[in-house]
Amino acid sequence: MTAARTEMQLTQPLHKALIERPGVEALVCGPRRTDFAALADRVARLAAVLQAQGLQPGDRVGMLGFNSDHYIVFFYAVWWAGGVINPVNMRWSAAEIAYSLDDCDTKLLLVDEHFHATAAGLRGRSRSLRTLMHWGNGPAPEGFADGPALVAQATPVADARRGDQDLAAVMYTGGTTGRPKGVMLSHANLYSNVLSANLAAQRPVESVGINCAPLFHVGGMGLALQLLQRLCRQVVLPAFDELPVLQAIASERGTETFLVPTMLKRLVEHPRFTEFDTGCLQLVLYGAAPIDEALLARAQQALPAAGFCQLYGMTELSPVVTALPAWCHAPGQPRERLRSVGRPVAIAEVRIVDADDRPVPNGTVGEITVRGPLVMQGYWGQPEQTAIALRGGWMHTGDGGRMDADGFIHVVDRLKDMIVSGGENVYSAEVENAITRLPQVSMAAVVGVPDDQWGERVHAVVVLRPGEALTAEALVAHCRTLIAGYKCPRSVEFRDALPLSAAGKVLKVDLRAPFWAGRSRNVN
Repeated sequence: MTAARTEMQLTQPLHKALIERPGVEALVCGPRRTDFAALADRVARLAAVLQAQGLQPGDRVGMLGFNSDHYIVFFYAVWWAGGVINPVNMRWSAAEIAYSLDDCDTKLLLVDEHFHATAAGLRGRSRSLRTLMHWGNGPAPEGFADGPALVAQATPVADARRGDQDLAAVMYTGGTTGRPKGVMLSHANLYSNVLSANLAAQRPVESVGINCAPLFHVGGMGLALQLLQRLCRQVVLPAFDELPVLQAIASERGTETFLVPTMLKRLVEHPRFTEFDTGCLQLVLYGAAPIDEALLARAQQALPAAGFCQLYGMTELSPVVTALPAWCHAPGQPRERLRSVGRPVAIAEVRIVDADDRPVPNGTVGEITVRGPLVMQGYWGQPEQTAIALRGGWMHTGDGGRMDADGFIHVVDRLKDMIVSGGENVYSAEVENAITRLPQVSMAAVVGVPDDQWGERVHAVVVLRPGEALTAEALVAHCRTLIAGYKCPRSVEFRDALPLSAAGKVLKVDLRAPFWAGRSRNVN
């Protein structure tokens, strides 16, 4: 008798739920409520449809749409069928989408009702795309396979039981520099990270998750997998919008959610915030971008019953590398600790190295590198870039940071964002933290721009709070009270908003572009 495979399989929670909690609600999406038995049935039926459409083990399947219960079913159905997911960034242009489909040879694309026109236009752009399938609400347009109708008629198929080192996902990076890269994540990568993240955030088994982060992003997907791994109910919102999030927390008695700092800021500063009962919220996970101390203090005051936990990571690391749990946010904790991103999670080894990949002493700034089962398999079709990123067996994050004597990691900056002014290294995160301590400032981003005298100068782009006023001179004078003179901005620009990626990160490449246009390189 052949022994059953016991490897890490992303579909395992569904099998577990069928035994333990078949009649318990798994998903809430608008008026639709789906229990675990119905979810597993729908997954197995969609898997049958995908196989009937020609899906072979290891084939990539794309999804283009807003967050929904359909999107969660897509994840698990592709894995159940033996395939690999390729969630498409819905903010990309048709040309960018076509590139990502062709790059990893995605032949089948599921599309919700909001993107039928965009998807139809991909036929003439993508050389790999063969089949468009409507997967959402309403009727299927002409030329699209009708996913819901086919699922209703399908006979459920057995789980393909792929797992461990089998490829599970190709997740495309945001494309903030050059062409997006397809990050290859295995079942073991994602499964082990789910377990580790659940443990690091110290979450109760019984939770109600409010999922409003984009599911095409590894952060939103990660929360979905973490909740389902614990057999929790999750409320899926199409996208982040303050009022629906507040309504969902209050009406569904949400206990946890994941927000990037820009989302958190909009939520707690919404004029109707106090109209909703948010006292049920026990945990706010935040990450994907730095948070300033003033915003964190405001959020803690607005949500006094909630613990806050920062998660630091990247797509290439499945994604969570470190966690700063709720106890580190409690009164009396050292301010320096609160400025860290926490300690490495259980499955991550983190090492700080110099430019020659040699470990540096604690307290010394270098590049953050990571080793463990969370590290990606590589970049799809880019062996040279993979070899550079994974040299020596460690994932090189491109983030500059240091480790303190207690093992807490302090991210100083993206190394490529380091500014060399007058021969001195300036880390923009430090300058940004100084600027955002001004009560008039809502957001700030610091970049290096060319300067005839200094090579590069520190340039600050600042967004003020509504109704506030501030001069560049006052801003610089304030910074001089907190950081060395050579780190202070030499030029200041006030804007109404900062350009943000789909994950809520400031697009510094867009801020730099006008200053470096026409130059052969972007450093002086």
